[in-house]
Amino acid sequence: MSAVKDFEELAIFQKARELSKKIYSITKKERFKTDYRFVQQIRAAAGSIMDNIAEGFERTGNKEFLNFLYIAKGSCGEVRSQLIRANDVGYLPIEEYDELYTECRKLSAGIMNFIKEIKSSEFAGAKYKF
Repeated sequence: MSAVKDFEELAIFQKARELSKKIYSITKKERFKTDYRFVQQIRAAAGSIMDNIAEGFERTGNKEFLNFLYIAKGSCGEVRSQLIRANDVGYLPIEEYDELYTECRKLSAGIMNFIKEIKSSEFAGAKYKF
């Protein structure tokens, strides 16, 4: 694993950010935008993915980072569930649903791969470099 100085450099953060932007975009559309509670819920879950990656990274210890990555992965599952619901009630055309659902699956797999990489690393985190 190469040295990463900022969480913004992480591919999983960048993908989570893109997903969050797409969620905000779809929730502005006519079908979605009047269901205020659902809009808030799916936006919060999408934001939680990137926020937990960032917060865990900033803790500078791998144990804490792993915990936040698992939370981010859980939020990714929450977004997938909400996309299913949005599709079921007719808020999303099937093409948009398929694209976003697939993006969530890939992001979840990417987070899991990153978790595995951290677990197999000898490096315990920046705060243990003394």
